[in-house]
Amino acid sequence: MNRSCAKPGCNNSANATLTYDYGNKAAWIERLSEEPHPMMHDLCERHANGLSVPRGWRLEDRRIVEPLFRERNYLAS
Repeated sequence: MNRSCAKPGCNNSANATLTYDYGNKAAWIERLSEEPHPMMHDLCERHANGLSVPRGWRLEDRRIVEPLFRERNYLAS
């Protein structure tokens, strides 16, 4: 999977995918999709981290997944 950032003039490798839903005024960034799709936009890390959405829209970054269970340190008091 070696695709370039979709931002004009950027030649960096993409590592995230931007998807959006106009009807719900929502956009989300996920890890780079396995397959390119014309309705998704691949972005490099710099452009994915700096992305802003129109006023009234919601942006969700799904690249970071919180663990279901937190690790406990039973030896520390």
